Amino acid sequence: MNEEISLQTARLELRPLPAAAAAALPGDRETAARALGALLPAEWPQTDLLDVLPSQAAAAPDEECFGVWVMIERASQMVCGDIGFVGAPGPDGTVEVGYSVVPNRRRRGYATEAARAIVEWALARPDVNAVIAACDADNLASIGTLERLGFTRDSEADGQLRWHA
Repeated sequence: MNEEISLQTARLELRPLPAAAAAALPGDRETAARALGALLPAEWPQTDLLDVLPSQAAAAPDEECFGVWVMIERASQMVCGDIGFVGAPGPDGTVEVGYSVVPNRRRRGYATEAARAIVEWALARPDVNAVIAACDADNLASIGTLERLGFTRDSEADGQLRWHA
């Protein structure tokens, strides 16, 4: 599955973060922007993404789709956040989704719009049977996003809520 994947929503384009762009970040933003074909705001990548970039940089082209995706605001061609999976489907066909929106683009529904598209994409694949998510128990924005998407809360442990679609 080496073809380029792109999901279009009303306001966003979602694409897997190419390994070359991940390898360039966070230091070489110009190379990353070129590899992405999008503008990079100063707030991106956010701190929580920095630990994931090395594994995305090492991903084979057919593995990129189960890592980090970028949310590109179509009107501005600017990255407004990231979304993606914590690895390929497990033996039971489960993938975990996570997302983050840059501060100046929050509260616009981008996380819900992007998550809806990527969850639909994942569940349409034959190797995915379920999508799960986790968020901090005090992250009201993420809780609201998951509830809007129809996720059901499963459990809470160590300050984290676990959800399934």
